[in-house]
Amino acid sequence: MQSLAMQTDWASENLQVIRTLMERSAVYRRALAPVMGAIGLTGLAAAGLAVVAGINTGGAFAGYWMTVAAFCLAEAFLLVRRQALKEQELFWSPPTRRVTQALGPSLFCGLVAGLAGLRMNPDMAWLLPAVWMVLYGCAMHSAGFFMPRGFKLFGWGFIVAGCFWMRAATPSLTSANWAMGLFFGGAHAAYGLYLYFTEKHGNAT
Repeated sequence: MQSLAMQTDWASENLQVIRTLMERSAVYRRALAPVMGAIGLTGLAAAGLAVVAGINTGGAFAGYWMTVAAFCLAEAFLLVRRQALKEQELFWSPPTRRVTQALGPSLFCGLVAGLAGLRMNPDMAWLLPAVWMVLYGCAMHSAGFFMPRGFKLFGWGFIVAGCFWMRAATPSLTSANWAMGLFFGGAHAAYGLYLYFTEKHGNAT
């Protein structure tokens, strides 16, 4: 009897989360535009700095881009928190927890890959962008079940790009730095612009 009650509560909570996500999809879409834009600009700037600084060892490459990733996560956290306060909503709400749980496994694997990259030589480290792209794409695709529909396609774009990089990339850390800027920086900036202008168009109509 107790087990049945627990299952009922669990189902009720999931239905409430789904209903909340559907009701707030427009709000989440608006919140994503500045997040994607900020991450995109950071990624592009970081790629240029990496090339100018001459990051040419496996450990330096992995450490540098993990630091950039941590900075981007902090940016996203602050922007989403500000949006939640603006909308007078709880930041750590059940929908936020669901999205975080969906992102967690793939991002954790990306962290482990980066830590392993700290000990890689340049002959192998150029493959890290491909690994990160595939894992990040899987994370975005998982989160897409709780976010606007385009998020799944965004995730698939990273998965395909990562597979392409494994097959066709030039094995050098200079090209790897540009790949990080192009795919993580450029793709986020482009998606942020898309969300901004489509949301603006939707409001105008």
